[in-house]
Amino acid sequence: MDENKTTLSLRAAYSFGIEKGLENEITAIRDMVIEWDSSYTSSLRRGYIIDLFEHENIYEEFKNEYWSYGNTTYGESKKRRYLRIKKQYEDFLSGKGTEMEGQTEEENEDQENDQQFAAEADLRDFLAKNPSCIEKGLSLYQSPEGRSGVEYPVENGFIDILAIDQNQTFVVVELKVGRGRNKTIGQLLYYMGWVDNNLGKSPCRGMIIAKEIPGDLKLAVQRVPGVSLYRYNLSVSLELVTGKAITN
Repeated sequence: MDENKTTLSLRAAYSFGIEKGLENEITAIRDMVIEWDSSYTSSLRRGYIIDLFEHENIYEEFKNEYWSYGNTTYGESKKRRYLRIKKQYEDFLSGKGTEMEGQTEEENEDQENDQQFAAEADLRDFLAKNPSCIEKGLSLYQSPEGRSGVEYPVENGFIDILAIDQNQTFVVVELKVGRGRNKTIGQLLYYMGWVDNNLGKSPCRGMIIAKEIPGDLKLAVQRVPGVSLYRYNLSVSLELVTGKAITN
């Protein structure tokens, strides 16, 4: 994890919370249905994360391990902003306030991170519903307890997509809406090792799907058997909902 990032990492927070025995609380925050139209969805979740960690007296430990920027003056300002968004959302739900409006220049980075987080979730959900787009014969894993392979929980994290191929071999899929990076390999290998030890009867496979696949990532994967790289491309189609289409 890059603990020097200015924005609190939800991935790091989710993993840390699970390590501390808060899986139910983390799942509730991660999967919460947000009822306003504001774009501040991931920042709202950060507010709930901070509130939870402070209540459990583990916020300082989280900052020291995963978000050292949070110990700076600017990090404290971000913390207050995340909690303020949480308070405004709760006021909105109770009818005491309205949705947030406006955005300062200081908040642009958080907004961009929120959009990237949402885009990755959209890509994950589409591929989870259409796993054959990744590979013919691929299907989403369902645990005996009925747990879906989307954001599948493991120790210290969540697998973006856990699937099974036509040979009944587990496939661990990690998604990056932007540029894939070398550290993604370490994360993927940890998840693959966990699946082998806890679920699989044979060595599983791994995939990294990203918008950009840089040369250093290609080079690193050459030394890792059972891992494939995919570059995704998006296309847009329109469906008429109301009105009349004009044709020539």
